[in-house]
Amino acid sequence: MKKLLVCQHVPHEILGTLNPLLKRAGFRIRYVNFGRHPDAEPRLEGYHGLVVLGGPMSVNDAGQLRHLTTEMKLIEQAMKRHLPVLGICLGSQLIAKTLGANVYPNKEKEIGWYDVSPTEEAERDPLLVEFRGTEKIFQWHGDTFDIPKSAVHLAFSRVCVNQAFRYGANVYGLQFHLEVDERMIHRWLKVPENRQEIAGLEGIDPEQIHRETPEYISRLHQLSDRVFSEFIKIFGVQKKFLSLPSR
Repeated sequence: MKKLLVCQHVPHEILGTLNPLLKRAGFRIRYVNFGRHPDAEPRLEGYHGLVVLGGPMSVNDAGQLRHLTTEMKLIEQAMKRHLPVLGICLGSQLIAKTLGANVYPNKEKEIGWYDVSPTEEAERDPLLVEFRGTEKIFQWHGDTFDIPKSAVHLAFSRVCVNQAFRYGANVYGLQFHLEVDERMIHRWLKVPENRQEIAGLEGIDPEQIHRETPEYISRLHQLSDRVFSEFIKIFGVQKKFLSLPSR
Protein backbone atom coordinates (compact mmCIF):
# COMPACT_ATOMS: atom_id res chain seq x y z
CA MET A 1 0.00 0.00 0.00
CA LYS A 2 1.29 3.46 -0.95
CA LYS A 3 1.31 6.16 1.73
CA LEU A 4 0.69 9.85 1.08
CA LEU A 5 1.54 12.75 3.38
CA VAL A 6 -0.87 15.72 3.17
CA CYS A 7 -0.11 19.14 4.65
CA GLN A 8 -3.27 20.94 5.80
CA HIS A 9 -3.54 24.51 7.10
CA VAL A 10 -7.23 25.21 7.82
CA PRO A 11 -10.13 22.79 8.48
CA HIS A 12 -12.15 23.69 5.36
CA GLU A 13 -9.33 23.17 2.85
CA ILE A 14 -9.14 19.42 2.33
CA LEU A 15 -8.34 16.95 -0.45
CA GLY A 16 -11.91 17.20 -1.71
CA THR A 17 -12.46 15.37 -4.99
CA LEU A 18 -8.90 14.07 -4.91
CA ASN A 19 -9.66 11.99 -1.81
CA PRO A 20 -11.93 9.31 -3.36
CA LEU A 21 -9.55 8.90 -6.30
CA LEU A 22 -6.67 8.25 -3.92
CA LYS A 23 -8.73 5.82 -1.86
CA ARG A 24 -9.77 3.87 -4.96
CA ALA A 25 -6.13 3.71 -6.00
CA GLY A 26 -5.31 2.10 -2.66
CA PHE A 27 -3.52 4.96 -0.90
CA ARG A 28 -3.19 5.34 2.84
CA ILE A 29 -3.48 9.06 3.62
CA ARG A 30 -2.07 10.94 6.60
CA TYR A 31 -3.05 14.55 7.20
CA VAL A 32 -0.69 16.82 9.12
CA ASN A 33 -2.90 19.63 10.43
CA PHE A 34 -0.57 22.59 10.94
CA GLY A 35 -3.52 24.72 12.02
CA ARG A 36 -3.85 22.57 15.14
CA HIS A 37 -0.22 21.54 15.47
CA PRO A 38 1.95 24.36 14.11
CA ASP A 39 5.08 22.86 15.65
CA ALA A 40 4.62 19.44 14.05
CA GLU A 41 7.68 18.11 12.28
CA PRO A 42 6.52 15.24 10.05
CA ARG A 43 9.07 13.04 8.31
CA LEU A 44 8.91 11.60 4.81
CA GLU A 45 10.29 8.20 5.72
CA GLY A 46 7.84 5.54 4.58
CA TYR A 47 5.82 7.92 2.39
CA HIS A 48 5.59 7.77 -1.39
CA GLY A 49 4.38 11.29 -2.15
CA LEU A 50 3.41 14.71 -0.79
CA VAL A 51 0.37 16.96 -1.24
CA VAL A 52 0.37 20.51 0.16
CA LEU A 53 -3.06 22.14 0.39
CA GLY A 54 -4.17 25.76 0.47
CA GLY A 55 -4.52 28.26 3.29
CA PRO A 56 -5.01 31.98 3.98
CA MET A 57 -1.45 32.70 5.09
CA SER A 58 1.38 34.00 2.90
CA VAL A 59 4.54 32.06 2.16
CA ASN A 60 6.35 35.24 3.17
CA ASP A 61 5.02 34.84 6.73
CA ALA A 62 7.52 32.03 7.34
CA GLY A 63 9.26 34.19 9.96
CA GLN A 64 6.09 34.15 12.09
CA LEU A 65 4.70 30.77 11.00
CA ARG A 66 7.38 28.17 11.58
CA HIS A 67 5.46 25.38 9.87
CA LEU A 68 5.87 27.06 6.47
CA THR A 69 9.62 26.51 6.72
CA THR A 70 8.96 22.94 7.84
CA GLU A 71 6.81 22.39 4.75
CA MET A 72 9.39 23.84 2.38
CA LYS A 73 11.96 21.45 3.85
CA LEU A 74 9.53 18.57 3.24
CA ILE A 75 9.03 19.69 -0.36
CA GLU A 76 12.78 19.90 -0.89
CA GLN A 77 13.28 16.43 0.57
CA ALA A 78 10.48 14.99 -1.55
CA MET A 79 12.00 16.44 -4.71
CA LYS A 80 15.44 15.07 -3.82
CA ARG A 81 13.83 11.64 -3.45
CA HIS A 82 11.98 12.06 -6.77
CA LEU A 83 8.61 11.63 -5.06
CA PRO A 84 5.42 12.97 -6.66
CA VAL A 85 4.50 16.37 -5.19
CA LEU A 86 1.29 18.35 -5.71
CA GLY A 87 0.78 21.86 -4.38
CA ILE A 88 -2.63 23.57 -4.45
CA CYS A 89 -2.91 27.35 -4.00
CA LEU A 90 -0.67 28.05 -0.96
CA GLY A 91 0.92 24.67 -1.70
CA SER A 92 1.91 25.81 -5.18
CA GLN A 93 3.40 28.98 -3.73
CA LEU A 94 5.42 26.94 -1.24
CA ILE A 95 6.79 24.78 -4.07
CA ALA A 96 7.68 27.89 -6.08
CA LYS A 97 9.43 29.45 -3.06
CA THR A 98 11.31 26.22 -2.38
CA LEU A 99 12.56 26.31 -5.98
CA GLY A 100 13.86 29.86 -5.52
CA ALA A 101 11.03 31.78 -7.20
CA ASN A 102 9.48 34.95 -5.79
CA VAL A 103 6.03 34.88 -4.18
CA TYR A 104 4.19 38.19 -3.82
CA PRO A 105 0.72 39.79 -3.78
CA ASN A 106 -1.12 39.55 -7.09
CA LYS A 107 -2.40 42.81 -8.57
CA GLU A 108 -5.88 41.78 -7.44
CA LYS A 109 -7.42 38.85 -5.59
CA GLU A 110 -9.14 36.09 -7.50
CA ILE A 111 -12.11 34.75 -5.52
CA GLY A 112 -14.79 32.86 -7.41
CA TRP A 113 -15.02 31.56 -10.96
CA TYR A 114 -12.42 32.86 -13.45
CA ASP A 115 -11.33 32.06 -16.99
CA VAL A 116 -8.12 30.03 -17.03
CA SER A 117 -6.29 29.08 -20.21
CA PRO A 118 -3.62 26.46 -20.87
CA THR A 119 -0.27 27.39 -22.37
CA GLU A 120 1.10 25.64 -25.46
CA GLU A 121 3.22 23.49 -23.18
CA ALA A 122 0.06 22.27 -21.43
CA GLU A 123 -1.10 20.65 -24.66
CA ARG A 124 1.71 18.12 -24.16
CA ASP A 125 1.30 17.76 -20.40
CA PRO A 126 -0.49 14.59 -19.25
CA LEU A 127 -2.36 16.38 -16.45
CA LEU A 128 -3.60 19.48 -18.27
CA VAL A 129 -3.98 18.13 -21.80
CA GLU A 130 -7.79 18.09 -21.51
CA PHE A 131 -8.01 21.84 -20.80
CA ARG A 132 -9.80 23.71 -23.58
CA GLY A 133 -8.77 27.18 -24.73
CA THR A 134 -10.62 28.73 -21.78
CA GLU A 135 -12.06 27.02 -18.73
CA LYS A 136 -14.03 28.40 -15.79
CA ILE A 137 -12.00 27.40 -12.73
CA PHE A 138 -12.59 28.14 -9.06
CA GLN A 139 -10.07 30.44 -7.39
CA TRP A 140 -9.37 31.82 -3.94
CA HIS A 141 -6.00 33.54 -3.60
CA GLY A 142 -4.33 36.88 -3.11
CA ASP A 143 -0.68 35.98 -3.74
CA THR A 144 1.00 34.73 -6.89
CA PHE A 145 4.43 33.41 -7.86
CA ASP A 146 7.03 33.63 -10.57
CA ILE A 147 7.50 30.44 -12.56
CA PRO A 148 10.55 28.71 -11.05
CA LYS A 149 13.69 28.32 -13.14
CA SER A 150 13.61 25.12 -15.23
CA ALA A 151 9.86 24.70 -14.56
CA VAL A 152 7.25 24.54 -17.33
CA HIS A 153 4.51 27.20 -17.35
CA LEU A 154 1.16 25.43 -17.84
CA ALA A 155 -1.73 27.88 -17.35
CA PHE A 156 -2.63 31.56 -17.06
CA SER A 157 -5.54 33.94 -16.53
CA ARG A 158 -6.14 37.58 -17.33
CA VAL A 159 -5.81 38.58 -13.69
CA CYS A 160 -2.98 36.21 -12.75
CA VAL A 161 -0.47 35.15 -15.40
CA ASN A 162 1.11 32.25 -13.52
CA GLN A 163 -1.58 29.72 -12.68
CA ALA A 164 0.21 26.37 -12.93
CA PHE A 165 3.63 24.83 -13.50
CA ARG A 166 5.42 21.51 -13.63
CA TYR A 167 8.94 20.92 -12.34
CA GLY A 168 10.55 17.82 -13.73
CA ALA A 169 8.05 15.07 -14.41
CA ASN A 170 6.50 14.66 -10.98
CA VAL A 171 6.13 18.06 -9.24
CA TYR A 172 3.06 20.20 -9.96
CA GLY A 173 1.94 23.56 -8.61
CA LEU A 174 -1.68 24.60 -9.22
CA GLN A 175 -2.74 28.06 -8.11
CA PHE A 176 -6.43 27.27 -8.73
CA HIS A 177 -8.76 24.87 -6.92
CA LEU A 178 -9.72 21.77 -8.89
CA GLU A 179 -10.39 19.83 -5.69
CA VAL A 180 -13.56 21.67 -4.65
CA ASP A 181 -17.12 20.42 -4.99
CA GLU A 182 -20.31 22.43 -4.64
CA ARG A 183 -20.66 21.78 -0.92
CA MET A 184 -17.06 22.84 -0.25
CA ILE A 185 -17.54 26.12 -2.10
CA HIS A 186 -20.70 26.99 -0.17
CA ARG A 187 -18.90 26.08 3.05
CA TRP A 188 -15.93 28.30 2.21
CA LEU A 189 -18.26 31.23 1.61
CA LYS A 190 -19.69 30.79 5.11
CA VAL A 191 -16.37 30.67 6.99
CA PRO A 192 -16.25 33.88 9.09
CA GLU A 193 -12.66 34.74 8.09
CA ASN A 194 -13.52 34.27 4.41
CA ARG A 195 -16.67 36.38 4.69
CA GLN A 196 -14.63 39.12 6.33
CA GLU A 197 -12.07 38.96 3.54
CA ILE A 198 -14.73 39.26 0.82
CA ALA A 199 -16.50 42.11 2.62
CA GLY A 200 -13.42 44.27 2.18
CA LEU A 201 -13.15 43.70 -1.58
CA GLU A 202 -14.88 45.46 -4.45
CA GLY A 203 -16.26 43.33 -7.26
CA ILE A 204 -16.45 40.07 -5.28
CA ASP A 205 -20.08 39.06 -4.72
CA PRO A 206 -20.61 35.86 -2.71
CA GLU A 207 -24.17 35.55 -3.98
CA GLN A 208 -22.90 35.58 -7.55
CA ILE A 209 -20.43 32.83 -6.67
CA HIS A 210 -23.29 30.79 -5.19
CA ARG A 211 -25.32 31.27 -8.40
CA GLU A 212 -22.46 30.46 -10.76
CA THR A 213 -21.29 27.32 -8.97
CA PRO A 214 -24.02 24.94 -10.28
CA GLU A 215 -23.32 26.16 -13.80
CA TYR A 216 -19.58 25.45 -13.76
CA ILE A 217 -19.08 22.66 -11.22
CA SER A 218 -19.78 19.74 -13.57
CA ARG A 219 -17.01 20.71 -15.99
CA LEU A 220 -14.67 21.34 -13.06
CA HIS A 221 -15.27 17.78 -11.89
CA GLN A 222 -14.42 16.46 -15.35
CA LEU A 223 -11.13 18.34 -15.28
CA SER A 224 -10.31 17.37 -11.71
CA ASP A 225 -10.93 13.69 -12.47
CA ARG A 226 -8.53 13.84 -15.40
CA VAL A 227 -5.85 15.94 -13.68
CA PHE A 228 -5.85 14.01 -10.41
CA SER A 229 -6.10 10.59 -12.08
CA GLU A 230 -3.04 11.42 -14.16
CA PHE A 231 -1.23 12.65 -11.07
CA ILE A 232 -1.96 9.32 -9.36
CA LYS A 233 -0.48 7.50 -12.37
CA ILE A 234 2.87 9.12 -11.57
CA PHE A 235 3.01 6.81 -8.55
CA GLY A 236 2.60 3.80 -10.80
CA VAL A 237 -0.13 2.41 -8.58
CA GLN A 238 -3.31 3.17 -10.52
CA LYS A 239 -5.62 0.46 -9.27
CA LYS A 240 -6.70 -2.06 -11.87
CA PHE A 241 -10.28 -3.23 -11.81
CA LEU A 242 -11.09 -6.75 -12.91
CA SER A 243 -14.22 -7.46 -14.94
CA LEU A 244 -16.22 -10.21 -13.33
CA PRO A 245 -18.08 -12.63 -15.58
CA SER A 246 -21.80 -12.01 -15.74
CA ARG A 247 -24.05 -14.61 -14.17
